[in-house]
Amino acid sequence: MPETIRVLLVDDQRLMREGLRTLLELEPGVEVVGEAGNGEEALTAYERLRPDVVLMDVRMPVMDGVEATRRLIGRFPGARVIILTTFDDDEYVFEGLRGGALGYLLKDVSVHDLVEAIRTVMAGGVLIEPSVARKVVAELARLRPTPSSPARLPEPLSEREHEVLRLLAEGLTNREIAERLYLAEGTVKNYVTNILNKIGARDRTQAALRARELGLLASDNTP
Repeated sequence: MPETIRVLLVDDQRLMREGLRTLLELEPGVEVVGEAGNGEEALTAYERLRPDVVLMDVRMPVMDGVEATRRLIGRFPGARVIILTTFDDDEYVFEGLRGGALGYLLKDVSVHDLVEAIRTVMAGGVLIEPSVARKVVAELARLRPTPSSPARLPEPLSEREHEVLRLLAEGLTNREIAERLYLAEGTVKNYVTNILNKIGARDRTQAALRARELGLLASDNTP
């Protein structure tokens, strides 16, 4: 992880870009190195600036964010793109992720969560808005039948870990899970880390998908 993460902002609204730049540059370890007003400009800016992370809007003139993401990652396979939009339409969600985006966030996200997403993607992870993650999990669950009986893990989940996993799969954040289970947020974070290790997942979305594949979300499942 570099000391400073270099970010490219792509949004057709200048006011949005200026607002994001102001907020992000208040955060330690984040530097906005450029801006683009559409997908075509984003491709040119990326080639010139080679930022670490791109924050990409969806609906833009000339070339939209989904097409720009697809072309950008086709040309630069190591590019890290987070789609940041006001839209959570299924078409945008699935096309954006198929295009290679590593994150999908809505613009009502807090600055803290946005910066955490940037750092997560920079570290090689994937971060998807909880409401969007539910769509992804539901769609893949529809395409992938759930096993009739849960698989055996090398190290089984505890009862509490099962509770956390079920809520995680519903798209709840650590804070929401903590409130639901009357736990400290730090405790939930530790449970999530243990769950990822036990089921062999690298991030929350993959954990939800992996849990469905293993039959760990069945209502009658016991550890």
